[in-house]
Amino acid sequence: MAHIPTSSASASLAHAPGIVPPHHDSDAVTIQVLDRAMRILDVLAGQRDPVTLKELSAATGLHASTTHRILADLSVGRYVERVDSGLYRLGMRLLELGSLVKGRLDVRAASLVPMRELHQKTGQTVNLSLAQGDEIVYIERAWSERSGMQVVRAIGGRAPLHLTSTGKLFLSTWDARSIRSYAMRTGLAGTTRNSITQVDPLDRELALVRRHGYSRDNEELELGVRCIAAGVYDDTGALLAGLSLSAPAERMRDEWIPLLMSTAARISEALGYEPRH
Repeated sequence: MAHIPTSSASASLAHAPGIVPPHHDSDAVTIQVLDRAMRILDVLAGQRDPVTLKELSAATGLHASTTHRILADLSVGRYVERVDSGLYRLGMRLLELGSLVKGRLDVRAASLVPMRELHQKTGQTVNLSLAQGDEIVYIERAWSERSGMQVVRAIGGRAPLHLTSTGKLFLSTWDARSIRSYAMRTGLAGTTRNSITQVDPLDRELALVRRHGYSRDNEELELGVRCIAAGVYDDTGALLAGLSLSAPAERMRDEWIPLLMSTAARISEALGYEPRH
């Protein structure tokens, strides 16, 4: 088994000059625990093979009981995996988070030019959004004054899944139980007279999304604004983001739907997605 030198940067953190001992309050204790957990993860990240508790304790400068307690918490969260023989290695949760961050960075970069081109062809606002919890988050936008619509939600803004075209795309990938759990959590609160606020109408709407491959927001989030959205998929076939067109209600045109869907498909292909025929 590989030897882990205790003189590593991780091991010297606790004794580094200028490090002030934590105060005995809840914030300081929390920061101290986080610091120790990060030290353990750093050591594991530097090893190709699983590591023993004793080696981790020596490398981090932490007492064995402290190391064991933190490893137990990290294992519950799947940040660390305990091998049957009593060895430890990084867990799959870190891979999931890393893939998520990478995907979010990649989708924005891959979308910038196609979004601008779609805006130029339609003259309408083009949005790129991700799902986060029970909401979507706007991460990029292509628009201009000629879009004829004031941009209410800036980049970084959020909106409920069931009130947005992109949100409906994500909801359409959920099973019935998950959708009902969402309805219980959120109460399906509405913001306009067109908002869908009951489970049965939402189910019917999501069935249409699955059938057609795109979704609509018929003035459900904001009166006077309609949206259509198509999905952007990653190399595993998972829905990663939604590409949407927003327009004043009277200007929205169904003839833009094929253009929107082809643009979303172009972005998906750039991310490694291969459609099934």
